Amino acid sequence: MRPKGDRLLKPLVFLAAASPLLWLAGRALRGALGPDPVAEVLNRLGLYTLVLLLCSLACTPLQLVLRWKWPLRVRRMLGLFAFFYASQGLDLASIGKDIVKRRFVTVGFAAWCCLFPLAVTSTQGWVKRLGFRRWKALHRLAYLAGVLAIFHFVWRFKTALLEPVIAGATLFVLLAIRLIARRATAPRLGAKVSAE
Repeated sequence: MRPKGDRLLKPLVFLAAASPLLWLAGRALRGALGPDPVAEVLNRLGLYTLVLLLCSLACTPLQLVLRWKWPLRVRRMLGLFAFFYASQGLDLASIGKDIVKRRFVTVGFAAWCCLFPLAVTSTQGWVKRLGFRRWKALHRLAYLAGVLAIFHFVWRFKTALLEPVIAGATLFVLLAIRLIARRATAPRLGAKVSAE
C-alpha cells in the first residue's frame, strides 16, 4: 500500500496545474481582464504553457541531482497540461494568415507542433509501439519546444524580457544537468560493453 503522500501527489499536482485556468476564468467572470481580454487570456495561457513545460522538463534533473523519485510520477501530467494550455484558443485560420508575417507566430506555432506528437505518444502503449529508445529520442523535442517558446515570448513582448530571461536560464540549467549526467554515465556504459 502506498503512503498517503504518494496517493495525494497526483491529485495535488493536477489541482496546482489547473488552478491558473480557474483563476483566469474567475477574472473573466468578474470582467477583470483589462481593455483587451482576448489578448490578456492568450498571453496568460502562453505563460502557463511555458511554466508547465519547464516544470515537466525539471522532473528528470530533480531526480538526477536530488535523487527524488516523485517528480517522475507527475512528469507526464505536467507535459500534458502544458500542451492543454498551448492548445486553448488556438486559431489555425489566424495562424495561417500571420505565420509568414510575424516571426513570434511562426516560432510559437513551431513550439506547438513540437508538443503535439509528445502529447499523442504520452501513453505506455506508444512507448511499447515505438520502443523506449525511439520514444525517448522523440520526447527530447520538449527541449526544442522550450527554446522556441522562449523566442516566441521575446519577439512578442520585446520590452518585457524578465520572464523569458528567467525561463531561458532555467532551461539552460536543466539541459546542462541532463548533458552532464549523460557524460558521467557514458564511460561506465563503455566499460561495461568492453568487459562483455
